[in-house]
Amino acid sequence: MNPLLLALSLLFVPSLVIADAGGNLTATVSPDLTHHVIGYLSIAITVVAYIAAMSEDVTELRKSKPMVFGSALVWFVICCYYAQHGQAKMAALAFESNLLAYIELLLFILVSMTYINTMEECGIFRTLQIYLLSRRYTYKQLFWITGGLTFLLSTVISSMTVCLLMGSIVMVVGKREPKFISLACVNIVCAANAGSTFSPLGGVSTLFVWQRNILSFGQFFLLAIPCLVNYLVPAVVMQFWAPNGKPVSVKDVVLLKRGTWRIIALFIVTLVLTVSGNVVLELPPAAGMMAGLGLLQLFIYYLIKTSGTRKEESGDAYSFFKLKTLRIDDPQGFDVFRNIGRVNWDTLLFFYGAMMIIGAMSFVGYLDAVAQFLFGQMSPTMANIAIGLSSAFIDNGTLMFAVLNMHPNLSSGQWLLLTLTLGVGGSLLAIGSGPGVGMLGYMKGNYTFTGHMRWMPIILLGYFASIVVHFWLNGEYF
Repeated sequence: MNPLLLALSLLFVPSLVIADAGGNLTATVSPDLTHHVIGYLSIAITVVAYIAAMSEDVTELRKSKPMVFGSALVWFVICCYYAQHGQAKMAALAFESNLLAYIELLLFILVSMTYINTMEECGIFRTLQIYLLSRRYTYKQLFWITGGLTFLLSTVISSMTVCLLMGSIVMVVGKREPKFISLACVNIVCAANAGSTFSPLGGVSTLFVWQRNILSFGQFFLLAIPCLVNYLVPAVVMQFWAPNGKPVSVKDVVLLKRGTWRIIALFIVTLVLTVSGNVVLELPPAAGMMAGLGLLQLFIYYLIKTSGTRKEESGDAYSFFKLKTLRIDDPQGFDVFRNIGRVNWDTLLFFYGAMMIIGAMSFVGYLDAVAQFLFGQMSPTMANIAIGLSSAFIDNGTLMFAVLNMHPNLSSGQWLLLTLTLGVGGSLLAIGSGPGVGMLGYMKGNYTFTGHMRWMPIILLGYFASIVVHFWLNGEYF
């Protein structure tokens, strides 16, 4: 493993404050353990945990398991050392600081995924699939439609969720053209990473920057055109390899549950509450999302209590996207807690392990050396570009969490550059982003690491093109 990439994955030092004997708050600096046996042991545990997580496809061991266990071991080792020296409270406060950062991320993603699972239960995504399959588009048209929809939807919905949705469409339409499946999947992964980069609602790394109030919500949209360029450059080249012809048309009746459109409206209201609550009231984004979860629970309670009382809606056929659609009044209603249980817990727990390990490693004392190298010996621009390239190997959310807590003194333009490079840099390899890893698991045999890697030169061209466009359009922010 590249030493620089390893160092980049070990970067978090929380600001520690403890009370003295008089009850006053005083800043406390943790001792440097970088050349202590505790530091070496922590590094060893971290490396083993990351290797085990990256070998998920070979070992069939879920990536969250070694990360959660590894984070527990590292913190126990550190806390034992501090307890022996009468400073157990210092280590405990460091752990709590990391835990709070993770909880904010967890609550935000949890509510978003619950809404998505509820809409899936409504049948809205199945309706979109049937619509695309019934319109008799050519393979080249489907290449652009699936990529374009992925780019747009990833701004408000988890990029991994959008990838899997579009992947299911590609699997059906391309069952007679395996080459189209591989090509379209690469395009979808690039579109998902690009679309989620300029919106905190769709990408984890961008969400981290927003949560820290480093950039306002509106500032991220300065990256919209650079991200669009990042998606279009490889897509324009790849389209020439899309096969000719059309897939077999599919016609079906789609069932939508009563309340579907109102649930979609509630999701929009939740996003508005989240953004406005942060901008106007300076509340953390998780506060608005949890308010939206409460609205969803109350509305589903209403649907359950009124089930069967509006007979005129049950079984009515109506037009949606020119499809024959049936609206049903399901007496079982929705189950919010079942939809919460269906979220991708493996990914959420992986983030827990990664964030806690990064916090532990940096608390040991590895932050200063790496920060001095990246932002002391290198220019901020070169450092941000290098960090973005490293996200092809290390999850971009993990890297962003690490860099944020290095507290580099950057201009708004440089923070936007870091957000851009980390967000789209994961498209270089299939393992560099959540959408790519998710697609590898879902499209086994059809979308592969080598199949994605053959397009890396073109994706790299899009990476640097987006950086050039960012400097051109947003130069005043540097």
